[in-house]
Amino acid sequence: MDSNDMHGEPKKPNKLRRLLVAINGGLVVVVGIIMVPYPGPGWVVVFAGLAILSKEYPWASRLLKWAKKKYNAFYAWVAIQNWPVRAVLALFTVIVVVGTLWLVNAYGIMANWVGIDWPWLHSPLPIFN
Repeated sequence: MDSNDMHGEPKKPNKLRRLLVAINGGLVVVVGIIMVPYPGPGWVVVFAGLAILSKEYPWASRLLKWAKKKYNAFYAWVAIQNWPVRAVLALFTVIVVVGTLWLVNAYGIMANWVGIDWPWLHSPLPIFN
């Protein structure tokens, strides 16, 4: 009785369950995307979020398969590149990490801890100042 209840009638979709899956899966995907350029399991978290979403949404299952395929293809491509190409990709990653840490005022906070008063270390975004 997989899609039918005990009386042989189709199960009604549980809207609360779908909503909770959407919220939880969506949050996990967003956190994973934020984590991607940083050291750690960013892509694993993105894939986990898509796996959560795929429990209720068929499009998420298709997106998960597509994303895994593209991820594997990209890393296979990187593996066969010469060192200058890999160095440029690594430099790009470092720039993204340094830039996002600056935007969220990480350097400004650390500067305040050690008593450095350099205004350029602080985020240009008013929400973080």
